[in-house]
Amino acid sequence: MSGTADFLLELLSEEIPARMQAKARNDLARLFAEELDKVGLAAEAIETFATPRRLALIARGLPLATAAQSEEIKGPRASAPPQALEGFLRKTGLSREQLVERDGVLFAVVDKPGQATAAVLGPAIERIVRGFPWPKSMRWGAASASTASLRWVRPLHGIVALLGEEIVPVEVDGIGSGATTVGHRFHHPGPITLGGASDYAEKLKACRVIVDQDERAAIIRDGARAAAEAEGLALVEDEGLVAENAGLTEWPVPLLGRFDPDYLDVPREVIVLTMRTNQKYFACTDASGALAPAFVCTANIEASDGGAAIVEGNRRVLAARLSDARFFWEQDLKVPLESQAKKLGQIVFHEKLGTVADKVERVAKLARWLVEQRIITVTPAKAGVHLATVVQADSSEMDPRLRGNDEEVAHVASQAERAARFAKADLVTGMVGEFPELQGIIGGYLAEAQGEPKAVADAIRDHYKPVGQGDEVPTAPVTAAVALADKLDTLFGFFREGLLPTGSKDPFALRRAGLAYLRLVEAANVRALVSEIARAWHTDGTVGPGLKVEDFLHDRLGVQMRDEGIRYDVVQASTNLDSRLDGDLWRVRRRAEALQIFLNTGDGANLLAGYKRAANILKKENWSLPRVMSDPGEQAMPQTGEEDPLVLVDEAPELAQAIAQMAQGSAAPADAPEEERALVAALDQAEPHAQAAIEQEDFRSAMAALASLRQPIDAFFDKVTVNADNKEDRARRLNLLARFRDAVHRVADFSRIEG
Repeated sequence: MSGTADFLLELLSEEIPARMQAKARNDLARLFAEELDKVGLAAEAIETFATPRRLALIARGLPLATAAQSEEIKGPRASAPPQALEGFLRKTGLSREQLVERDGVLFAVVDKPGQATAAVLGPAIERIVRGFPWPKSMRWGAASASTASLRWVRPLHGIVALLGEEIVPVEVDGIGSGATTVGHRFHHPGPITLGGASDYAEKLKACRVIVDQDERAAIIRDGARAAAEAEGLALVEDEGLVAENAGLTEWPVPLLGRFDPDYLDVPREVIVLTMRTNQKYFACTDASGALAPAFVCTANIEASDGGAAIVEGNRRVLAARLSDARFFWEQDLKVPLESQAKKLGQIVFHEKLGTVADKVERVAKLARWLVEQRIITVTPAKAGVHLATVVQADSSEMDPRLRGNDEEVAHVASQAERAARFAKADLVTGMVGEFPELQGIIGGYLAEAQGEPKAVADAIRDHYKPVGQGDEVPTAPVTAAVALADKLDTLFGFFREGLLPTGSKDPFALRRAGLAYLRLVEAANVRALVSEIARAWHTDGTVGPGLKVEDFLHDRLGVQMRDEGIRYDVVQASTNLDSRLDGDLWRVRRRAEALQIFLNTGDGANLLAGYKRAANILKKENWSLPRVMSDPGEQAMPQTGEEDPLVLVDEAPELAQAIAQMAQGSAAPADAPEEERALVAALDQAEPHAQAAIEQEDFRSAMAALASLRQPIDAFFDKVTVNADNKEDRARRLNLLARFRDAVHRVADFSRIEG
């Protein structure tokens, strides 16, 4: 049997939860492909569909028969006892003459003829249905008394299995396959006879069922937007809600309704969340961007009255929901935040870190301290957050612009402390109890309604930010102080107790807190060491968990850069030179960005090759530049993994001077090869330029200085013999290579770069 045909499978059931449909489609495609692979079949393409009532699959271009296969079974050795041979012959059903002998071992070659695809699809479908990995499933009917009965997400009512136009026999728990399904529950509840995969979507659409979930989503997205615009409104876009409504309807019809404007005195986020979470409605805004007293719901029927009755029913349900929300809001308004905050002592933050009230106390003190120490302050040039080096307020090292007005600093510090003391107070409100997603937001609204300054209310509202990658990063000084203090307290506290993330486990979301901290300080170019903050914050002068947190943030920064497209080896080459954050988190970032750009140029790639060659020679020779030491007690610092040769100035001043000159490259004699002298000259010029650029943190200019070494190092390797017979020439040239290697290494650790 030759040729191909399309295969249609539809599993009809009661309503499948919308949240399970996407995974179910992926699982069906995967399981079906695995079953085909077991019998040596493959489809040209596999498409899957899901509606609330059906899970379907179409396999395009499926062969009508499996290919004949030859299976080889290894048997005993030819010299084995007769009993072993007889057992093998019984197992294979062959005679001794039919066995094949190779290298003294007997093999049975069994030819398996091809099978009709329809014959193998039936058992495969039964296995798929019985083993389908629903997150939750159920048994039903009389058979459910047995744990061996069929489980499905909701009661299964029918199976359509058609290969071409022929029914593939399948039976699962008394449910037999056929060519009949049903249309829309209300528009066309009767049976529909299908001709195969070719007319599946068209016949169902004629019966008011759109099987393609993407098509339903487009109808909802475009229809909801059009319904809002027809009333002079704008839709609040929400792709998650589009997908959810597509999973709730087979024939979606977006309809606009309105609710009582009196409910708009409830916070906007509460109204939007009520509509979205409880009712699956889209919110609308007016021309000014304010929330409008309107919603868009998605009906699953094309009503004869244009949807008026549906809209009215939804309006009444929404009114009840909003009435409940307003009750919680009005009750919360009656209780001052100060009173709510007193209840936080009843909530355990963590058994080793005390209550939420304990955390609030720590955060409040730290937020105030961050402002008082001018780590966060308002600059005359820009109203916002500025994170400066941790120094005393009266230090001569501090930029005069950052000293700020003492009265202003005291005012901001006081507001930061007050905001921190109220930041968690909304956790005990009725509104947050109903909508936990709104913690912080509700506190901000309550603070504003109860007369708190705007800076305090904003800080309460936004102190959890940034939560995710796309979230806004707060920069107002009061908000930044509270947000930073909150993140630092969390990191310090859990690290102090040894409760660190391990592998994929991060129960206290410390990685997210670390990334949030990085984003907060990145916007302001932080130059304060976490360990210095920890040391200054602890009255006993100890660092506490500061260094561990600092290392953790260092790693998080590397992860963040890799997520942004910076190569892993480039990140390693940049971070290896800053084993601590060295006062500036973003020095590593600027170095990595410049290095990646440089390596993508011809100069960068060739310089890397020259560096690798020089480093390999030096490693093979176990060679490092000698280092002159004036203090006999000085300890050697490792360089490239080996101890540096040391020479004491007092013991051998002439030798020390000669070595120092040699290390600087000025010892190349006049009769040295031109290429050697050219490399010395290039290093003499490039090293100071690169060093000056590094000190200015201008890493692009440092890379440009290194680029000037590309041609001299290439010429040196082409024309100069490093391991010369003359010991002085050999030592001089090895020192020159070590000088080249170290000059490159000061800009970035090229040993970490692949290639």
